Order: sequence, then structure tokens, then C-alpha cells
Amino acid sequence: MLVIVVPVVAATVAAVLVLTRLLDVQTSTGRLEMIRTALAVGAGTGAVMTLVLAWRRQWSTEHDAAERRLTELYVKAVEQLGSDKAAVRHGALYALERVAQDNPGHRQTVVDVICAYLRAPFTPPPDKPGARKLGGLRAPLRPARPAWQRPTPTPAATSTTEDHDRRQEREVRLTAQRILRQHLQPHPPTPRSRIPDRLRRALRRFRRSARTFWPDVDLDLTGATLIDLDLIDCAIRTARFTGATFTGNAEFSRATFTDDAGFGGATFTGDTVFSGATFTSPAWFDEATFTGTARFDEATFTGDAGFGGATFTGDAGFSEAIFASPAWFSGATFTGTAWFSEATFTSAWFEKATFSGTAWFNEATFTGVAWFEGAAFTDTAQFRGTTFTGNTWFNKATFTSDVWFGGATLPGTRYVDGTSPSPCTSFDGARFARGAPVEITRFVSALDDGPGEAAEKR
Repeated sequence: MLVIVVPVVAATVAAVLVLTRLLDVQTSTGRLEMIRTALAVGAGTGAVMTLVLAWRRQWSTEHDAAERRLTELYVKAVEQLGSDKAAVRHGALYALERVAQDNPGHRQTVVDVICAYLRAPFTPPPDKPGARKLGGLRAPLRPARPAWQRPTPTPAATSTTEDHDRRQEREVRLTAQRILRQHLQPHPPTPRSRIPDRLRRALRRFRRSARTFWPDVDLDLTGATLIDLDLIDCAIRTARFTGATFTGNAEFSRATFTDDAGFGGATFTGDTVFSGATFTSPAWFDEATFTGTARFDEATFTGDAGFGGATFTGDAGFSEAIFASPAWFSGATFTGTAWFSEATFTSAWFEKATFSGTAWFNEATFTGVAWFEGAAFTDTAQFRGTTFTGNTWFNKATFTSDVWFGGATLPGTRYVDGTSPSPCTSFDGARFARGAPVEITRFVSALDDGPGEAAEKR
């Protein structure tokens, strides 16, 4: 009540003070007119305040009702995610998507729920549920018909229901992944196969409407099992994929990570593509396992890039990648071909890294420290046209096959002891099974060459 009375009294008094100066209050007519006008002002103020309070009360009632409906919808959807029926779980995901679309303040909460669902333990089903492997080719002659026996359940028959349930669960999980992908793309996807690169880059400037794009979203998929994950062109703030298992291919082409990106200990069972991806903060792939081809071509790492102890079973492509901060590949294993051609490194550590396939560093640039101490090159090592600006260390490195440094630029001073000027180059203890290339002989002593091949220089 005071909310109305106080403004009314104040407005009436103010009107009296103003009208006292404007009207002739010496006469009874003037005084009557002043009182009438002041009361009208007070009444009008009271009416306005009453309308404002009524509007606020109505808005508060509607807001509370909307919040209750939202809470009920959210709680019901979360409960439905635990249903044993796949159709109900599908509906729950779409209900959560609607909640997030209509309520920006709840988007991160909804994403957290979806991520929690994907983090739940899951074993993907076989490609063909219940399929039995043939023991061999069918005999050319039909054998005699055996006597009838009571059929016994086979492992394939008993597992059919379980495989069916897992296949349905896989579809639910794929739906959850599609929801994340759809709302994390700030612009429409533009397939390379249909649109020229120049036009594709121009189309990326046109952002998707704010209603479908969810900005500043964090993903926590630690230990999750993800199936053919597709986050092409997506924008993610913080990404946590530590210990996750990527079944099938994993697509992160042109994705942008604005905060920390953690993939430590993750397992990629298929091909992995981070081509053109941008990491503006530290990105960690330590101890990750890449079973198929791993592509980081043209990726940009603004923060530290950690691949220490990572295993690349297939080919690994880092051509034209940019490492603006230190890159760590210490102890990494490259079983297939390793492509670092035209890559740019600020500082790079490949200490005790193992290259079983061909290692391509042609035209790469190392503006800071290049540390290959104890690295093992089983196949050809290519450093043609490579530029080393800072301290370059190949101490105790092993070159089992051909090694090429044609056209490479190395710091002109050989490291001898702690008094050597910086930058300098060191191949102390390096072993060359086929002799050291002539381009680096000034950095290699006779003791550094392989047995009996110290004089063989290319």
C-alpha cells in the first residue's frame, strides 16, 4: 500500500507547490482550481502506480508459472533419459533441446545433461547383430541328414536381444551427438566437395541465427564412448575428452576451441581429422592413441600443444600446421608416415620420439628450440629445406636409414660445451647407419657415425 500512497502524496504536494506559483491563490476560485488540479495529479499518479503494480504482479505470476513449467519439463525429460525404451529416451533428448533453445540461460545445463548421458558406460554392438562366422567353405557334396535333436541355444541366439538393445542405444547416442553438433555450429556447414574453397570461406562469414547456435558452451565428455563423432565447423569453449573412446571416425575439421582442449589418453579407433582446426588455448593429446590416419593439416595451435607419449599407428599429418607456442612430442610413436612438411614451430620437443615410417620435415620452420635428442628414425628422415633458427639438438639420435638435410638451414655454431654461443647445433652421440649427410658434417665427429661408415658422407 505504501508503494502507492507515498508517490500519490508526493505528486499531490508537488502539484500544490507548482500551482501556487502559477495560479492566483488569493481568490477562492484560484484556490479551488489549485486543489482540484492537485487532486487530479495525485489521482493520476495513483492510477499509474496501480497499473504498474498490477503489471508487475501479472508478470511475476506468469514468470513463476513459466519457470514451473520449465522445471517440470526439464525434470520429466531427465527422468525419461533413464527409461528402458529407446523411443522415450529419444523424446527426452528432443525435449531437452527445446528447453535449451527457448531458454538461453539453461543451455549449459542441458548440454551438461547430454554429456553426462554420453559418459555413461556403453559397448557398441557388432555391425551385424547375431551374425555367425563361417568355419570354412561348404563341402561340395551334401552330407547325410543327421538325426533330429532338440535345438540348443547358441551364443548368437542368446545375444540377439542384447545386440538389438545396444543398436537402439547407439541410435539414441547418435541423436545426442547430432543435437550437440547442430547447435555448436556458428555458421552453416559448407561441404568442400560441392562448393569452391573461396566461396566456402565467404559463406562462413554468415553466422547462423542466434536461435540455433549456442555460444560459449563447454563440453565434458571425459571417458565417454563416442560413435562417428562429427563436430565439423563447431565452436566450443572448453572441451574435455580425456580418456574418451572415439569409435569410428572423428571429425573436427575447422573446429574452434576457445579455451582448453583436453584429449589426453583418448583412443581414436578410426580416422581422425582436425584439419584447419583452431586451438586458442592449450591443447593436450598426451598418451592419446590414433589407430587410423590422424590429420592436423593447417591446424593452428595458439597455446601449448601436447602430444607427449601419443601413439600414431597410421599416418600422421601435420603439414602446414602452425604451433605458436611450444609443441611437445616427447616419447611419441609414429608407426606410419609422419608429415610435418611446411609446419611452423615456435619451439618443438621430439625427445625420444620414434619414427618407424618416413618422417617428412621438408620446408618446416623452427624459430625456437628444436629438440630431437634420443629420437629414433627407422625409415627415411627428410629435412630438406628445413629452417632451424634456435638451438638445434639431435644428440644421441639414431638414423637407421637415409637422412636428408639438403637445403636446410642450421645454426652455424657446433655445441661443444656450456660456453658455446647460442644458437648452436649439436649431433653429439648421433648414429648414422648410412653415414651423415654432407650438409651436417661440420656438426658431426667421426665417432658419431655408424661402425665402419665414418668416412661415408653424402
